[in-house]
Amino acid sequence: MSDEEKLSVYLNKSKLLSNVNYEKKIRIGILGSFTLNGLEETMRVKCDDKKTQCITYVSGYNQYNQEIFDEKSQLYKFSPDITFLIIDSRSILGELFFNPYSVSVGERKQFVQSKSEEIINLAKMLVKKSKSKLILSNFSVPSYSPIGINETREEFGLHDMIRDLNQNIKIGLKLEPEIYIYDLNSFVTKFGENNVFDYKQYFYGDVRISLEYIPYLAEELMGYVKAVLGLNKKCIVLDLDNTLWGGIVGEDGFEGIKLGDDPVGRAYAEFQHNLLALNQRGILLAINSKNNLDDAMQIIKEHPNMILREDNFVCTRINWNDKVVNMKEISDELNIGLDSMVFFDDDPINREYVKSNLPEIQTVDISDPSNYSKILKAMNDFHMLKITDEDTTRNKMYLEQRKRTELKTQVGDLQDFLKQLSISVKIKNADNFTIPRISQLTLKTNQFNLTTRRYQEEDIRKFSRDKGKIVECAQVQDKFGDNGITGVYVINKDNKQEWTIDTFLLSCRVIGRGVEDGMLYQIIEKARKEGVSKIRGEYIKTKKNKPAENFFPTFGFKKEGNFWVFDTKNNFKKPEHLVIS
Repeated sequence: MSDEEKLSVYLNKSKLLSNVNYEKKIRIGILGSFTLNGLEETMRVKCDDKKTQCITYVSGYNQYNQEIFDEKSQLYKFSPDITFLIIDSRSILGELFFNPYSVSVGERKQFVQSKSEEIINLAKMLVKKSKSKLILSNFSVPSYSPIGINETREEFGLHDMIRDLNQNIKIGLKLEPEIYIYDLNSFVTKFGENNVFDYKQYFYGDVRISLEYIPYLAEELMGYVKAVLGLNKKCIVLDLDNTLWGGIVGEDGFEGIKLGDDPVGRAYAEFQHNLLALNQRGILLAINSKNNLDDAMQIIKEHPNMILREDNFVCTRINWNDKVVNMKEISDELNIGLDSMVFFDDDPINREYVKSNLPEIQTVDISDPSNYSKILKAMNDFHMLKITDEDTTRNKMYLEQRKRTELKTQVGDLQDFLKQLSISVKIKNADNFTIPRISQLTLKTNQFNLTTRRYQEEDIRKFSRDKGKIVECAQVQDKFGDNGITGVYVINKDNKQEWTIDTFLLSCRVIGRGVEDGMLYQIIEKARKEGVSKIRGEYIKTKKNKPAENFFPTFGFKKEGNFWVFDTKNNFKKPEHLVIS
């Protein structure tokens, strides 16, 4: 258990937390059917480590039913952003946990059905009465059975009851956008039932997740917190020798490296398989390696046991340059912040050098290749609340971006380059298909974001139903491919004469192609058609949104107090290089 601090460390740290006014804030509610001492303190410390202010509310012992049913409860007064509801198998089954065979098969099935409906309704009620996302734990299947080895012969036995309960809840809540199922059963499997459940602690204080394992539980739950706050990482940067394969290609040669065919080589192949799985759901991969380019590329292109190939890497720095310089270049080329990157390198000196010079990058400590996959899979930095089409095709989009960059270098003149791209901007309404991506962009976009207001899916869904608002997004395509939904704006229709731009953002992927001009043109045209005379907008400065600083003055908006105002009678030319529909 060396990879987590003891609970006592978190409890002591929580007492020392100062009330720092971080930019990111989150309110967390914790409800449980048993004692969860130390969970809220650990989560506050973990949030503080991520420069996030966390305020918590912990429900009274086994009070979750009353808290959810009572509209005037402390939970609703607290108004959490995320609520964790953790119920264990003993609580839900009651006496049947010990003696399920005292009733008939039919009665067991009826019991599971009614309990499933009860929990589904409870979960739906909580999100309906609050603005909170709900993370509901499923139920762990005990290794114990009152009928011992006959459990597997019994029709709808204890284990079947719990599995059915989990499946019913999963199906019943699958289409609820604000409810997520946390796999507590897998947590118990991963760490072992005999470790997670300590009888002495249970008898003394109704502790059903051992105090030693509370930090591990908190770390798993932080995966949801990071996803809600948009703190997830976008890119894994990898060294090559002794990181993606065993040995040093410059010394051991093509034949001599270890990859796939022996115990050491199998560890590297497994690591690559896990990296590929992340890559396929939208995590970018890049290389930062001190090596001869031709030697390294021969392995990547030709080695029969390579899992990751050239097209899996959106950016490569294989040279003898300084690794910190390479890191900055990768960040610039991909147009993502250093704080969106994770670095894997087997050399402790390289790691320390990157850590001390670029502390924003998450540098992972690795030594034994047999543990690389375990370390990667334990990381909760790559979770997304919903995997969108843009996520699954991200790698392809970045490879297409490389072709655009090559064309730009060849053409030289910006206007000629933009014309040759044949860019089309399709403006789409917020609907069930686009809302997850719109929310994702408001949570993640930092550079070209005029107000940096963060909106969850339920916020966007509510806005889209409001006749006093316009919520639209821009899908951008050109001759090299589809960039997907990369622009968003939210407009408040203040009155018949005036509109305010609440949110206006553009993904860093398409900055510099005039897409923002097309989006603004669309807003102004819409306002003119509705007889609106003024459009107001504000630029709220953050540490990262400098690229948007001069957006309004560039297009003829005049400063009035905190706002920039555009008179719709003024001329606004449609960008010639765009096709807008």
